[in-house]
Amino acid sequence: MSRIAVVVGSTRPGRKARTVADWVLEVGRRHPAIAAGDAFLEVVDLAEVALPWLDEPVPAAFGRYQHPHTQRWAATIGSFDGFIFVTPEYNHSYPAALKNAIDFLFAEWADKPAGFVSYGLAGGVRAVEHLKSVLSEVRAVPISSQVALSVFEDFSYADPSDPTSPATVTARGHQAASLLEVVEDCLSRCRALATVRAPLPG
Repeated sequence: MSRIAVVVGSTRPGRKARTVADWVLEVGRRHPAIAAGDAFLEVVDLAEVALPWLDEPVPAAFGRYQHPHTQRWAATIGSFDGFIFVTPEYNHSYPAALKNAIDFLFAEWADKPAGFVSYGLAGGVRAVEHLKSVLSEVRAVPISSQVALSVFEDFSYADPSDPTSPATVTARGHQAASLLEVVEDCLSRCRALATVRAPLPG
């Protein structure tokens, strides 16, 4: 059974990322393999993981994680076969907390597919372009299909005049179809990449 983590990439108070991740779960569970119990989606929220800023003395590529919080994070990420990253776009890129979480590890990301659900003024597409290059460096396998949610057209706000008020995802119809494509691409690559993925150290 393939396990895919829906990684909530923002830790900012008032973020929309967790709401978007819940929408990803709701829609993603319509995929036949997930509905049948042959695959699994689970939210991994960086705000709950609460990693400190990178404090490992040895680069992650060596796999010698010394701190308990890193070892716990490695065990979490190592247990998944693929990822769907939920990220906003902050100033033309993705959040520092997400970069920090990626940098803690190396082998745990390798040879696993990475899909993307982004949001922002321009749908978050520039954040995803930056994120793809970083994930490629830790040997994850970014997929080309993605969902780009507009903060103007794919959300409803408690106060329509205030875009910082609590929001719910009211994505346009094509967005759900795009998300199911992301899930399908992740699952198909999970199966293919499992044949080449090296066992994790330890």
